[in-house]
Amino acid sequence: MSEENKDFGDKAEESANEFSEGAKKTANEFTAGAKEAFSGAGGENKKMLAGILAIIIGSLGIHKFILGYQKEGIIMLVITLVLGAVTCGIGASAMWVVGIIEGIIYLTKSDEEFYNTYQVGRKPWF
Repeated sequence: MSEENKDFGDKAEESANEFSEGAKKTANEFTAGAKEAFSGAGGENKKMLAGILAIIIGSLGIHKFILGYQKEGIIMLVITLVLGAVTCGIGASAMWVVGIIEGIIYLTKSDEEFYNTYQVGRKPWF
């Protein structure tokens, strides 16, 4: 009887080791896949996020802040809020048009062209 228990124990240990190795391999593959997926979403190239924000709420300049253009973002925000209030919305409408144009430009460029122009080249307007 003890020989059977020993064989059973050896088989259980072997199965546990195989399971452990498989789990480690799966965890490493998941980590590599997650890094690849998330680096594209929020990593270096912010084209999709900046383009959609520019079209939806472009007059507030949020897309400028996403790309790292604080000065330009503040300019758009001030023109929209202050000049828009003084001119009964004309300033805000102008910034809305600028946002739509920039959003369309961002989304129609290739990923590489967008990255080189707006993130490496730091071109702030259009």
